[in-house]
Amino acid sequence: MKKIILLLTYLSFSGLLFSQTTVKEENRTDALNLFIECTDCDIEFIKREVTYVNYVRDPKEAQVHVLVSYQYSGSGGKEYKLFFTGQKDYTGMNDTIIFATNVNNTTDEIRTDFLHYLQVGLIRFVAKTNLIKDISIKYDAPAVSAEVKDKWDSWVFTLGSSAWVNAEKSYHNISINSNLSINRVTEKWKYEIYVGHNYNEQKYDMTDETYFSYNKSLYSSALIVKSLTNHWSAGMTVGSNYSTYSNLKLGYFVYPAIEYNIFPYSESSRKQLTFRYTAGYKHNDYIDTTIYNKTNEKLLTESLAIGFKTIQKWGNINISVSGQNYFHDFSKNSLNTNISADIRIVKGLSFNIYGSYSFIRNQLSLPKSGATQEEMLLRQKELATSFNYYVSIGLSYTFGSIYNNVVNPRFNN
Repeated sequence: MKKIILLLTYLSFSGLLFSQTTVKEENRTDALNLFIECTDCDIEFIKREVTYVNYVRDPKEAQVHVLVSYQYSGSGGKEYKLFFTGQKDYTGMNDTIIFATNVNNTTDEIRTDFLHYLQVGLIRFVAKTNLIKDISIKYDAPAVSAEVKDKWDSWVFTLGSSAWVNAEKSYHNISINSNLSINRVTEKWKYEIYVGHNYNEQKYDMTDETYFSYNKSLYSSALIVKSLTNHWSAGMTVGSNYSTYSNLKLGYFVYPAIEYNIFPYSESSRKQLTFRYTAGYKHNDYIDTTIYNKTNEKLLTESLAIGFKTIQKWGNINISVSGQNYFHDFSKNSLNTNISADIRIVKGLSFNIYGSYSFIRNQLSLPKSGATQEEMLLRQKELATSFNYYVSIGLSYTFGSIYNNVVNPRFNN
């Protein structure tokens, strides 16, 4: 057996048994150098279908840079925007193509639609290359049909439920979630109604004792927003919640708000800088007496949130800062910051960060009795703290061939 293995190894390396064929995907002569920047695209599918361009892995090597952004539509689908930017010989040739999907589209339907609009946008660039002679253009004239009326009047209903179980000999965890959402989005109005339920149970069987704990919650909210101008909007959120984790038997709230966007809302998929002020009323009935000796509470509160988002060829940045306080005691406040960024520093070198930090001084619902050892270890009850944070930072550097045409899915995990 050992001799057979040695023989096979020798034949393999000598090329007698497995002739090594170098599958070299030729870089198409005179073809466009294309870079696609997209976090929600099937790039392998695109490479297989669009074979008349060279795919490069660095945007600075590209003659055409395609930046893809999207935002969710009222139907639960997505509105995609494809920004085509000409570079080098194509500088000044820019274009934007917009298309939408709906919640009922399959993954294959979405990627097929994306492929169609990508090729439509590329054709003006390909027309300036010698490869245009091999491109055929066909027009499928749609049948003339009567205007379709929406019997649902833009209302969309979504029901969902899931259960998750994880167990070993000395441990089990059960999580059950259910939700209902009702949405209607038009140019002038936005309605969002949500009801959600969560149950989570954990159990550890130790040598000497057993730790068991659970929490459950029920949350409902309704949001209505009116578009005032291309920069201003006004709205209100009302809702209620129950949570064993937060010591809430019943809480309900009414929060009117107003928002201003420095940039027009029509550009929101590429850039936003919003300021939102909220002031309202909240009532809490507690399960256990709180550390402030309250069994219920009527509260007036306000908050200011600032959000910034930009998606550019050099990367993307998303930052938000929000502060909240209670009118009866301004020392009861919180400040939350969130950041996510993926920035291209130089050719091949990218920096990314994702994290948040919160200053917390407004835990009014903490139970006076505290939490049991099980509840502390299993994180089934909110614990007193003055801060929380999480952060992830990374660098990546890629070098080598600028081309990235080959698709080989063998042995993919």
